[in-house]
Amino acid sequence: MIEFQHVTKRYEGQFTALRDVNFALERGEMAFLTGHSGAGKSTLLKLIMLMERPTAGQVLVGGQALEHTPRRRIPYIRRHIGVVFQNHQLLFDRTVFDNVAMPLEVTGVPPRDIARRVRAALDKVGLLKKEQLNPVSLSGGEQQRVGIARAVVNKPPLLLADEPTGNLDPALSTEIMELFREFSRVGVCVLVATHDIDLIEGMERRVLTLSEGQLTGDGPVSTMEGAHGG
Repeated sequence: MIEFQHVTKRYEGQFTALRDVNFALERGEMAFLTGHSGAGKSTLLKLIMLMERPTAGQVLVGGQALEHTPRRRIPYIRRHIGVVFQNHQLLFDRTVFDNVAMPLEVTGVPPRDIARRVRAALDKVGLLKKEQLNPVSLSGGEQQRVGIARAVVNKPPLLLADEPTGNLDPALSTEIMELFREFSRVGVCVLVATHDIDLIEGMERRVLTLSEGQLTGDGPVSTMEGAHGG
């Protein structure tokens, strides 16, 4: 589902954010991306989302090489990628329902189908009874679950999460991770960027560890070295 082949990303001023990174994630696989602050986690996610292009190497999503994707094709590719952010990025002038419906409205899904799919997504995250509330009235954990419902309402084969539990307490963080695990069970490829080692130690999932732009670990949590940090 995701494949990095000798990927290097160098910014102006010759700062190298990623250096010769190689890995592949299969459909239905759930993995964590970890490393110290500035290790390259956000850059790696941006390459998958086509917010950045590699300086060298290939990034493939669903078997399609991204580096030569025309600008007009980028929105189409992004429809197949769900993204969950640390700060939710919800609109507080709209209801929970309307926030989750946004990706479907943008792609021209008929209103009747929007209602059905939004409610199915909210049901998955346990918020069906709160569809008409304003997100500002929800707890932090509930707001994050609205963000997850919005990310999966399009039924994307790939779900990316950038520090999705950074503002949540341990109990809520575990709940969010269980949601991600459920999505992987039904065939969604899930990649979660986090520096919360305590959280992922009990998940028994593959961990990709970045250090100064290089992939220094790829395996179970017990093999990680130098991954602790902000």
